[in-house]
Amino acid sequence: MADYKMLIDGKLIAGDDTLDVINPATGETFTKVARASEAQVVEAIAAAKRAQKGWAATPLADRRAKLLELADHIDANADTIARALVMEQGKPLAEAQMEVGFAPAFIRYFSEQSLDPEVVQDDADYLIELHYKPLGVVAGITPWNFPFLIGVYKLAPALLLGNSFIWKPAPTTPVTALILAEALNRIFPAGVVNIVIDKNDLGHVLTNHPDVAKVSFTGSTATGRKVMEAAASSLKRLTLELGGNDAGIVLPDADIKKTAQRVTGSAFFNAGQVCIALKRLYVHRSIYDQMCDALAEEVGQLAVGDGLEQGTRVGPLQNAMQYEKATRYLDAAAADGRIIVGGKRKEGAGYFVEPTLVRDIADGSALVDEEQFAPILPVIAFDEIDDVIDRANSSEYGLGGSVWSESVEAADAVAARMDSGTIWINHHTHFGPHIPFAGAKQSGIGSEFGREGMLEFSQRSVVSRMRG
Repeated sequence: MADYKMLIDGKLIAGDDTLDVINPATGETFTKVARASEAQVVEAIAAAKRAQKGWAATPLADRRAKLLELADHIDANADTIARALVMEQGKPLAEAQMEVGFAPAFIRYFSEQSLDPEVVQDDADYLIELHYKPLGVVAGITPWNFPFLIGVYKLAPALLLGNSFIWKPAPTTPVTALILAEALNRIFPAGVVNIVIDKNDLGHVLTNHPDVAKVSFTGSTATGRKVMEAAASSLKRLTLELGGNDAGIVLPDADIKKTAQRVTGSAFFNAGQVCIALKRLYVHRSIYDQMCDALAEEVGQLAVGDGLEQGTRVGPLQNAMQYEKATRYLDAAAADGRIIVGGKRKEGAGYFVEPTLVRDIADGSALVDEEQFAPILPVIAFDEIDDVIDRANSSEYGLGGSVWSESVEAADAVAARMDSGTIWINHHTHFGPHIPFAGAKQSGIGSEFGREGMLEFSQRSVVSRMRG
């Protein structure tokens, strides 16, 4: 019997099967959830299609009010959700509380927005307006690193604009989404929001189905390509937020202590399992030894453990597959560089890897060239600015990057030449609902957040009136 049920067409239902959910801190099952059959996913699509027109006809003020009711519900149940998030995802409780706290903030931001008609031409001959209409049924396919927040920040703008929504969480982190199911069912009309769970085997039903108008996907670049291929059959609208191998460039005049603290905060947050985490750090040779020493001091203080234990700064990798990948990157670190902090699996149960710092490593190592998604940071020396910019830009990814310098002019000059959707100066990983977020190159298509992100959930429609 499943401990958590799915939401389909206004009903909390058991699946045609169940799915075990593993606590990554122990490697053992801690709960079971309902798992959908293909027929149940098709049923969710049909329900969302039936409900969408009525939802779109609901006054905008009423749609806003219901979203705000959802935000209030999350606030009132934040502790329960955060603790469940630790159990299924592994991150420290403080980070889980931060993720859950961001969710109602995103909902409230989008609830304040509207896409009013825009006048394109208004003269003696024509009044031409640009209108924004809902697309229809939107599928949100979400990953396991921020399973609660990412689902919510897709759901909110989609619903505000009059779309219906089907949420398919990652199979290793479905619990926090299902915790919301009862509230979503109470707040929204039947079929407007549906939640289905699979074992990474039913995504194709959503991406291929002609009644799904848009897929908003966050995950790996490899899977994003498959989503895009499947969506082509019906020319679905797509938002793809994909992988990243974010580079940081530390210039000779950077504040070493401040930079070390902030780099550590980005690179090891959520055990490095952040698409926009800093994943490779290039440091000018004149300060390389000092920066490595400062980073080693910071990384060496990161306590590893169960996210529910007080003082834990770095939790486990989220799942067994990611754990095995991380151990391969540890092998690369030992073979290609010099490990100065960490470098080992943590003994005992769970998917733990020691926070690891690697110096005297170069481009060409898998640890530098690939997205490791683990608490392992390579630090690479450079001599010339032109060369390091070319090296930072050589990746197929282009999600984020950063420049570290006490000179605004020098930092701006480097930032202008980096091929990334976001470039931070003297920090890395900062984001917010009002800040457009988009990847370059193989890191994605489309935008999330801000007005640009809102537009991704709408169909543009021009109304042209001839005067006279």
